[in-house]
Amino acid sequence: MKDRRVVVTGIGVVSPVAIGRHDTWQALLKGRNGVARISQFDPDDIGLEVKIAAEVKNFDIADFYPDKRKVGSMLKEMDRVTLFAMAAAKLALEDAQLEIRKTVPERVGTYIGTGVGGLITTTADQIKLMQLGPKKIGLRSIIRLMPNAPSGQVAIEHGAKGRAKSDATACASGLDSLFDAYMYIKGNRADVMISGGTEASLNPFAVASFGNMMALSKRNDAPETASRPFNSDRDGFVIGEGAVILVLEELGHAVRRNAPIYAEIIGGGASCDASHIVAPDEHGAGAARAIRAALQDAEIDHTDIDYINAHGTSTPLNDERETLAIKTVFGTHAYKLAISSTKSMVGHMLGAAGAIGAAATALTLQDQKIHPTINYINPDPKCDLDYVPNVARSATVRHAMVEALGFGGHNTVLVMRHFVA
Repeated sequence: MKDRRVVVTGIGVVSPVAIGRHDTWQALLKGRNGVARISQFDPDDIGLEVKIAAEVKNFDIADFYPDKRKVGSMLKEMDRVTLFAMAAAKLALEDAQLEIRKTVPERVGTYIGTGVGGLITTTADQIKLMQLGPKKIGLRSIIRLMPNAPSGQVAIEHGAKGRAKSDATACASGLDSLFDAYMYIKGNRADVMISGGTEASLNPFAVASFGNMMALSKRNDAPETASRPFNSDRDGFVIGEGAVILVLEELGHAVRRNAPIYAEIIGGGASCDASHIVAPDEHGAGAARAIRAALQDAEIDHTDIDYINAHGTSTPLNDERETLAIKTVFGTHAYKLAISSTKSMVGHMLGAAGAIGAAATALTLQDQKIHPTINYINPDPKCDLDYVPNVARSATVRHAMVEALGFGGHNTVLVMRHFVA
């Protein structure tokens, strides 16, 4: 189905730097930092060594749904991970100027990935079970914690009757969902897909576990510089939260209704390292295979890529090996690429990380502006590419790539291009 082109027509964002597509994009271009001391709970009360995170500030689902009775029902039935997705999906559909019920609902699908689902509900209810007994566990607990709840609830809310599912591939979940959604439209199984990622795992359990794994930055006294991808003194990622939903649409469907178009998705690729559950392949071979597969699927040469939105976690192993993978595939052209890490500002949004990277890339292609990698202070000699340090730039970007690499060895890459009718 090579003649079925897939475009991005709506972007909805709930992020640590802003809520909404426009405000988030302006924040990223300005290099705004979203990391601060944790406020949702007191890390000192629990004895956590890591005390910082990239939280979504001032989030209230009532700001998106004015009906008080409906909001009350949502708060009972939905974990924060689903509430984020509901808000982001509503923003995305409004941005796309699309009402599903005025289309063919059976041709609209919902693919929303999440790394862990309703972790806040899971941990809170486990404590309640042990302290108060089984009778105190609510009948809604399962529907709050299940990873497919965001996809299911968004589909119900908007009447999307096509396929609904949730990819759970750790930090690649959001981009995997977008890749799958792109392929679903390309294969003529849908005309519209509501797709992206959501995560709300910022609770003591997750912070303790990631912290004990030595995966998190411990720069508690300087949270604004804690997430520093590609720096020689990076010491781990900063856990983040939020949701990013994109509306993907078959081009003819979008044109017929005069929809806004941000960018076109032209290919994707994926692989598994099959070497270690958390450490990336030491030569970056798995990521390199995914990059090559994406270029082949897009039917373009590696020299056609102008920009890469990197996974760029700020962990010692990821940044070095992702850089190695890029150099392996792109050769000397790697030094001509502009590369940036959105995580330097929003932290690591886990299952939503690839989705916010995709949103930033679509906006880069539309505006011809590249957001910076902030906190680029002490360059790592092994990470010697152009990471758009500290300040946004204008550039000619025709083709761009988004990378997401997840625990389990998952590597996913999406290729986009500047839209030309």
